[in-house]
Amino acid sequence: MEQIELQRAIEAILFAAGERVEIAQLANVLQSDAKDIIEATDALANDLAYNRRGIRILRLENGYQMVSSGEMAEYITQALETRKPPKLSASQLEALTIIAYYQPATKAMVEQLRGVDSSYSIGALLNKKLIEDAGRLNVPGRPILYKTTPNFLRTFGLSSLEELPAIEKVNLGEPEVIEEPVDPNQMTMEEV
Repeated sequence: MEQIELQRAIEAILFAAGERVEIAQLANVLQSDAKDIIEATDALANDLAYNRRGIRILRLENGYQMVSSGEMAEYITQALETRKPPKLSASQLEALTIIAYYQPATKAMVEQLRGVDSSYSIGALLNKKLIEDAGRLNVPGRPILYKTTPNFLRTFGLSSLEELPAIEKVNLGEPEVIEEPVDPNQMTMEEV
């Protein structure tokens, strides 16, 4: 398939989908290599941005999504009479930051780092679809693991988690080593 035809098909699929479509899925449906899909989609995205069109194509991790241009937000809001998304409280932002950097993360991990109960914050982030269930940890009690969603990336204008600013992470997995006091009477000749 020629690149122009590939771009037309990708544009139609992304428009109809209304959400992120994986590169592998596009390649499978269009019977093309992932490399050709990426090349065609990036060229289409650049063309839309260069011509300042009302729509854009964003790369979100291993997929693409068609979105409206940020420049058109005011018109879209007025036309559709949509509300602005609710802002995140400080506690929700803290919980979201921990999950984004340590994912998959449990509620207990979030609470350990924050030092307070985080049930409400995690529930609010789930309702806002910024985080999602990522399975269960294989330990007693089987706590739920949480990870960020493509909506998180879209909300914060990121194409992947690698774009998050670097931080110094707290090491939670290593047990603290406590040295036993040594009795001088029990020392061997090598230790003296």
